[in-house]
Amino acid sequence: MRRFFPTLILIAVLLSACANQTSTTTVQFPTQQINIMAPASPGGGWDSTARAMQTALAATTGQTVQVYNVSGAGGTIGLAQFVNEAKGKPHELMVGGLVMVGAIQTNKAPVNLSQVTPLALLTAEAEAIVVPADSKYQTLQELIADFKANPTAISWGDGSAGGTDHILVGLIAKAVGVAPNQINYIAYSGGGEATAAILSGAVTAGVSGVSEFAEQVAAGTMRMLAVSSEQRIAGLDVPTLKEAGVDVALMNWRAVFGAPELTPAQRAAIIAALEKMHASKEWQDGLKNNGWTDFFRTGDEFSAFLNNEITRIGTVLRDLGLVQ
Repeated sequence: MRRFFPTLILIAVLLSACANQTSTTTVQFPTQQINIMAPASPGGGWDSTARAMQTALAATTGQTVQVYNVSGAGGTIGLAQFVNEAKGKPHELMVGGLVMVGAIQTNKAPVNLSQVTPLALLTAEAEAIVVPADSKYQTLQELIADFKANPTAISWGDGSAGGTDHILVGLIAKAVGVAPNQINYIAYSGGGEATAAILSGAVTAGVSGVSEFAEQVAAGTMRMLAVSSEQRIAGLDVPTLKEAGVDVALMNWRAVFGAPELTPAQRAAIIAALEKMHASKEWQDGLKNNGWTDFFRTGDEFSAFLNNEITRIGTVLRDLGLVQ
């Protein structure tokens, strides 16, 4: 048996060397055209995010970057296509965000975000509570006092049922002790329709992204009572919900996901490319030009954030009676 020992030792050494080489092998990314799905119609937030990525990634990688749109059902139609067609393809990316988290649950989508690869949080926008300029409500505290006294007498209006705006009202209700099923929320199909309803007094208060109301607030036709960010927004003399006594913060975040079934090495390589994109002048200019808040988080930090958001939003949607 002794004569076999040197041979066995040699084999063990060779196998160990091979294993070490495999574990440290790096994946190059990108090596071909990058395709980014915006699971919504052109012109919206996800589409704008994808096109800002297109500019910055093309500059930092030297590769061609293509954006395409697949709209419908809060992003879940695009998500289903991405899950089914992009498996194991590192050059396929998809933009998504908070709206998709809610839509998966309210639409009972056959796919969910556990089937794709979380790569990076990108941007976030605070929500705002506004009233028409001639409203009797000068502060959020005054509005909340009436909301607590007679919840159904206060109507809130803007985006789709179960969307970010509706979710924020649900969180506010829970925070101030109002049963979410007593919320009088009116959903509108578009921003123009919602703005007209707010200005006419058809609803007591409007809820949407800060940028949606910026023009009307600047013109003096609306008054912004509070924003949903953790900290005040630079350039706006408006308190946060927390400052106004409502212990709620909510950001309408946007992120980028990779294909299903990527290897750890592929995921790491894509994240490295996204980190370079984030540091680029092109991306930073995009943040500034679009008025986006930088919310960059990658890898496991993003995964943990996503899991918490899925749980939190699911709880609110159940309280609102929108999911079982």
